[in-house]
Amino acid sequence: MKATIVIAVYNEENYLKKCLLSLAEQTFKNFEIIVVDDGSTDKTWRVLRNLNSQLSNLKMFKQQHQGPARARNFAAKQAKGEILVFLDGDMYFDKNFLEDLLEPIRQKRSKGAFSTEEYVANWDNFWARCWNYNWGLSGRKRIDLRRVDQVKDFRAILKKEFNQVGGFDDIGYTDTWTLSEKLGYRPQSTKGLYYHYNPASLKEVFTQARWAAKRRYKFGFLGKALAFLRATPLISLVVGLKKAIEYQEPFFFFFKFIYDGGAMLGLLESCLTGENYVL
Repeated sequence: MKATIVIAVYNEENYLKKCLLSLAEQTFKNFEIIVVDDGSTDKTWRVLRNLNSQLSNLKMFKQQHQGPARARNFAAKQAKGEILVFLDGDMYFDKNFLEDLLEPIRQKRSKGAFSTEEYVANWDNFWARCWNYNWGLSGRKRIDLRRVDQVKDFRAILKKEFNQVGGFDDIGYTDTWTLSEKLGYRPQSTKGLYYHYNPASLKEVFTQARWAAKRRYKFGFLGKALAFLRATPLISLVVGLKKAIEYQEPFFFFFKFIYDGGAMLGLLESCLTGENYVL
């Protein structure tokens, strides 16, 4: 079965070369790569053009900045593969990643898959470690093994299943969850090894938190109100100090203030100006 790797990128000039070259070394060979530059303002497109001659299976597209869901859905329409694989430009992969990820689909044991073997690529960075701690992850792994049965993110899925539900809903940070919600089932876990960069500066932390906060909430406006309350300075200080002690990172509360400040701004923008999911 042929696979199409879909990568939606926005300002990924620092990571994209390593991402694509690691895909070129895969033991599984029957795939194409479609990269959609979602209106980057850095040198992402230049990086892609420079790599085009090295990767015969690479297709490149460029669009105005519309967010990852629309970029991925556009790429899926161009795909020739029977399996769609959704990756990010700030990832890189073990040579057996695709072989391991796609195995249950190719063997017809599952219609979709994800991997539990996702690790932080920049674990030596303080802010990157704090990003994991903020989500209750004490080590380098980005997947909580206690909640594997709750994972909604498809890293790979049969194209016919993706098309059946119209692809991803454009709801921002949690857009990748929408396939599972519409299909009524969750992906199967695999052991494909890969690495993912966490935000590595306070600016990146603030920006990501601001975008993530604009997502759709389970209880609508009430859900947003509760999220805003959790991000207020007093609660932020209490939680920040608690986790600083728990994870033995004395200055974690600085991270927490910046993260929650970005979340509060995102929530305010979402409520006052309407939903705006674009990073």
